[in-house]
Formats: sequence, C-alpha cells, structure tokens
Amino acid sequence: MAELEYSGTYEAALATSRKIEEDIVKNPQKYRVLTGDRPTGRLHIGHYFGSLKNRVRLSKLGVPTMILIADYQVLTDHDAYQEISQNTKQLVIDYLAAGIEPGENVMIYPHSYIPEANQLMVPFLTLVSNAELSRNPTVKEEIQAAGLKNVNAGMYTYPVHQAVDILYCKGNVVPVGKDQLPHLEMTRTIARRFNEKFCKGREPVFPMPQALLSKTPSIMGLDGCQKMSKSRGNAIMLSATEDETAKLIKKAKTDGERLITYDPVNRPEVANLLSLISLCTQEAPEDVAARIGEGGGGMLKNELTVALNEELRPLRQKRAQLEKDPAYIRSVLLDGVKKAREIAEQTLSEVREVMNMVI
Repeated sequence: MAELEYSGTYEAALATSRKIEEDIVKNPQKYRVLTGDRPTGRLHIGHYFGSLKNRVRLSKLGVPTMILIADYQVLTDHDAYQEISQNTKQLVIDYLAAGIEPGENVMIYPHSYIPEANQLMVPFLTLVSNAELSRNPTVKEEIQAAGLKNVNAGMYTYPVHQAVDILYCKGNVVPVGKDQLPHLEMTRTIARRFNEKFCKGREPVFPMPQALLSKTPSIMGLDGCQKMSKSRGNAIMLSATEDETAKLIKKAKTDGERLITYDPVNRPEVANLLSLISLCTQEAPEDVAARIGEGGGGMLKNELTVALNEELRPLRQKRAQLEKDPAYIRSVLLDGVKKAREIAEQTLSEVREVMNMVI
C-alpha cells in the first residue's frame, strides 16, 4: 500500500479555501458542509467565535449543512460516557440559540444513530495502513493532550471514523482549522483510494472534500497562553450568566503595564483580550487599544465584559427558553437522524454495488 502523504501545503489549502468562499456565496447548493463537535460539555466562546458563527452564516446562505455530534468519539479519550446524552442535548441548545435553524437542508444528529454510515468503517480501514494511522500528527497531539499511556484502537482509528462521518453524506466542504488539515488529508486519501480501487470505469462514489479554513485564529483562554478549553479552566461558557462572565474576565491574566497596546508577541495576554473585544465589536484590536490607552487592565476588562455580554445576550435569552423545552430538542435530533439515515442508506447501497456485495 502506498504511504499516505500530507502533500498539500497550508498555503495551497488556504488558496483553495478562498476560492470556495467566493463561489459558495453564489452557488450554495453546489456544496454540502459537514461539521460538528464531540459532546464533552457545553460550548464556550472559543467555539462560538471559532466555528459556530461560521456554521450559522453558511446555513443561512443556503448551503446544505450536516452538523454531527460525534458521541462515539468521546469514548476514545474520555471517561465521561455517563454525561454523553445530557451533553448532546446541551450542544443542540447551544446550536439553536446561536442561530442554527434545522430544516430540509440543515440537520443535527449523533453519529451513533446512523448505523448505515458506521458500516463504512470496515472497508475504509482496509484502505490505510497501521503506519499511516500511527503517524497522523493530529492523533499524536490528541493522545498527548489526553495524557493517554495505553492508547486504545479507537483513538488510532479516529481519523478513519472521521472520514466515515464526512464521506457517508458526500460532504465536499469541511470547515477546519490549520491543525485539523492532516485529518482531512486522510479523508481525501481514503476517498481517492476507494474510488480508484472500486470505481474503475464508472462514476466515483465519493467526492474529494476540501477544507474551508477558519478566518478566526484559535481563541486563546483567559490565561492568554493556551487555547481556550473547559478542561483548562480558562473558558467562558455560552451558558454563563452576565455576572459569571464578569467575574471570569476580572480574573483574566494581563500584565503590569498601564498603557494598553496591541502586541501579540510581547504582550499575548493583553492582545488576547483586545482580540476578543474586536470579535464582538468588529473594531480592529489596535483601535480598541488606542481607545483604552492609559485606562489600564481594569478598563480593558470592563470593555470586554460589556462587549461580550452584549454580543451573547440574545443567544443567552434564547438558550434559556430552549432549556424549558426538552421535547423540542429531542425532536430536532430525531428529525436529523431520520434525514441523515436516508442519505447514509443511499451511500451504503452505492458502496455495496461497486464492491460487488449486492445479494
């Protein structure tokens, strides 16, 4: 088996992403977006600015959007399976509160409820080698981040399961960050190898999914030095109250200099808070810094508190209403499952045909 190569450079992926961005506005129905989260807890503002706002934008453009809740993948590096069901429902509440509107072209579902899609795992595993799985840089980072010493097979095959999630619905656009490109490259490799092996002389079954790279850089936590994460205790949850948000921001790390300047290299903690204000107000972070000037860290934190609470107020109000209607949340999931399974059944039928397994 030929070795998988991460042949595409970041610059090439970025250039392709820009072309897709231009075209997707004009031809939204040409694309199908696959995106989602693992149900390990409620979403925080890093998710909101980093991916959730973009999902809302794409869905409102009319792009068919599959939002997958990767519940099986929680089992690879978390012991929190007791909370998967509740976390799944909380994710749906966050999605809907942010502006996702389920419908004919927008569906939300857990992948454990799509057995037809999961049947693709076995043929896909035959298309990659152990060496390719163990070399995947994103898997290495996940193992390190989770502190795993005895790595289960589910973790090693995580990129293949992700390929299943993307390809069963023939997703051709996947919003990702730079660090997730190796996973997508694995998906592209599996699609290419499947089509080359089983689709000789006929139309390929699977598209070659492209990355839609996030325009928002990774959101740093309130400590200013690590990516925002609930597990690191440096996050502001979307479900937090305005008072809770204010208290968390008050504890955010800055530095001893009174004059506020935007200097990501030498003053990362201050720059991070300025960037968060910028995401809320659409001002350049340099302009925010100039306005605060000698106001110091206290004024900086106050500006962020006001801006963030204003940005999230409509979401939080809608979230409170959705919390009161668990039957509706369940109906959103069941409707998404029904539609996703219809797509998966069609794809599995095509796969069986080209693999000569129809009885």
